[in-house]
Amino acid sequence: MHPIPVLTVQTAPFDDQRPGTSGLRRKTAVFEGKKNYLQNYIQSLLSSIDLRDRQGCTMVVGSDGRYFSRAATEVIVQMAAANGIGRLVIGHNGLLSTPAVSCIIRKIKAIGGIILTASHSPGGPVGDFGIKFNVANGGPSPDTVMEKISQVSRTLEEYAICPDLRIDLSRLGRQEFDLENKFKPFRVEIIDSVEVYLQMLRNIFDFSAIKSLLTGPDQLKLHIDAMNGVMGPYVRRILCDELGAPANSAVNCVPLEDFGGQPPEPNLTYASSLVDAMKGGDFGFGAAFDADGDRYMILGENGFFVNPSDSLAVMAANLAAIPYFRQQGVKGFARSMATSTALDRVAKAMKLALYETPAGWRYFGNLMDSGRCSLCGEESFGTGSDHIREKDGLWSVLMWLSIMAARKQTVEQIVREHWAKFGRHYYCRFDYEALDPRVAFYLMRDLEAIIIDKAFMSQRFSVGDHVYSVEKSENFEYVDPVDGTVARNQGLRIIFSDAARLVFRMSGSGGGMGTTIRIYAESFERDPERHNRETQVVLGPLIAIALKISNIHERTGRRGPNIIT
Repeated sequence: MHPIPVLTVQTAPFDDQRPGTSGLRRKTAVFEGKKNYLQNYIQSLLSSIDLRDRQGCTMVVGSDGRYFSRAATEVIVQMAAANGIGRLVIGHNGLLSTPAVSCIIRKIKAIGGIILTASHSPGGPVGDFGIKFNVANGGPSPDTVMEKISQVSRTLEEYAICPDLRIDLSRLGRQEFDLENKFKPFRVEIIDSVEVYLQMLRNIFDFSAIKSLLTGPDQLKLHIDAMNGVMGPYVRRILCDELGAPANSAVNCVPLEDFGGQPPEPNLTYASSLVDAMKGGDFGFGAAFDADGDRYMILGENGFFVNPSDSLAVMAANLAAIPYFRQQGVKGFARSMATSTALDRVAKAMKLALYETPAGWRYFGNLMDSGRCSLCGEESFGTGSDHIREKDGLWSVLMWLSIMAARKQTVEQIVREHWAKFGRHYYCRFDYEALDPRVAFYLMRDLEAIIIDKAFMSQRFSVGDHVYSVEKSENFEYVDPVDGTVARNQGLRIIFSDAARLVFRMSGSGGGMGTTIRIYAESFERDPERHNRETQVVLGPLIAIALKISNIHERTGRRGPNIIT
């Protein structure tokens, strides 16, 4: 056997390879069709790791199974070998959920991991593709790493690759390769996609309590939709094989390259078949996951929807039901600024610190690494804890099942009791997608000028019989309590004197498909007699204010949002 040649290939830089909040996302056609686009980005990513750290180190590679993942994985293996990485650990058939990648990085002390995913964005040749780089703590790249990747990408002239290196992603076990100019063989290990992650969950939860809930004469009937993403194998193995839920509890469990032709997004719009199934009343608990398994949606019997902000607050209030938190203790909570303040009330009752961060899981990672935070979440259907450094959909579902087993209540009973104790935060989000980036930029700039003006601070808005008095308005900035770094321009927010809020944000992780502006409205209601109202009716006056001051419909030519959650 001759050693495999290492080639250096000349290339020219691209000026659009700065990663965003969730890595680099583009239309699949850009990665597949633009010569060297993928290779340039992978080289920039590998070059961002110091050469001394790279020599012989271990990296994890996984994907959500979307179209182009296999071809991209092959290129990553060939380039990792040529760049001196010593060992790659890859999921069976290339599949690993994002939480599993985080878990494995931490367990084997890898230098980092590459995740091929565009999260909840559509797959297939006309869909989106993305590359995330998670660092040694298992969490997303901090700004410094993203900046380094970006800098390298702008001046890149060549990349290193071993084009003759071939691996078999379907064969579990170790494969070794001898390379030219390398002292040690290059190793690839194909591992079971679920096993390491499952072992971790066994140490967090009381599996026997959950199993009792899901089996026997009074079993809780589940309806779980994996949305044809990476979560199929995890749901079947963990919820069905391990915890005893019947096999027909889980649907859409075969990972498909185009996710069956619809966005794998677990919300009321795209998981409509789950919503319909739950409304039938045959099931007591429903859940859906996104493509890479870090986001989730929970529904109770008859389609009772659990708002993600409420889900986070309910978990926080019931941590005593989970063995992991009883053993580890609870250090504090964190949420993104746009997430509802329901968690704040639980933190106050438990006398625990509450951190309010910008969007992006990397901010939570810092808090967790420094021992300040045990549970965190975002309104975009993501929740997690310090067991890893990513949001974790299946962990969230097991949290809910554990709470139901401990309290012996339905989803709806648990949520309503929570509202009765802490008050209800009516909350919703409006997404205006695919806007002209210039229109979006100027809209946000003009809106900021309005809300930071002194005159605005004393403004009162009358809508119907409601009067809203502005208490505080600003462009949110975050000073990291761990390292003192400052993140500016993280969203415009208006806080009213009765704990109502409006937030305006431009989203950071699009696939080159225009810009998204999100508007969030929140209204607090203490009186349990008023906890049964329709969310849109309660928030109507606030939304009217948001539309009036932003002028978003006139300026964008839209008649309404693309999605309401």
